[in-house]
Amino acid sequence: MLKGQLLHPGILDALGRAGHGSQVLIADGNYPGSTTLGPNAELIHLNLAPGLVSCTDVLKALLSAIPVEGAAVMETLKEGPYAMTEEPEIWSEFRELLKDAGLDGKLDTIERFAFYEAARQPSVALVIATGEKRIYANLLLTIGVVK
Repeated sequence: MLKGQLLHPGILDALGRAGHGSQVLIADGNYPGSTTLGPNAELIHLNLAPGLVSCTDVLKALLSAIPVEGAAVMETLKEGPYAMTEEPEIWSEFRELLKDAGLDGKLDTIERFAFYEAARQPSVALVIATGEKRIYANLLLTIGVVK
């Protein structure tokens, strides 16, 4: 019986096989997880229904289980139907959760297609598909070391 906040056996298995420098992608409900999956990544579906499970729910659980040394988000588009003039609200939520876990809360931004390429890299050990409805809610975490 586990006492921690993270109980999902598939996620625990993938994290147990990952190490320092490995990456975890928390993907929103629009992310093309199955077609951008890297060669070493396990794809876990937590997208029960629109809005369930959220990216912030997953981040909270992950931060209770692994050290994180870096975080990156997909850069917003400046033109077109999904353009944003302001930063997505969820990014501030990500920063707060990261700060609460003792990190600096810095989010690197990666251009959209470069983000897809980063998510395909062999260093990505786990992709968690969520039901997050907010756009630009994809978060690529780099696992740190246990001090």
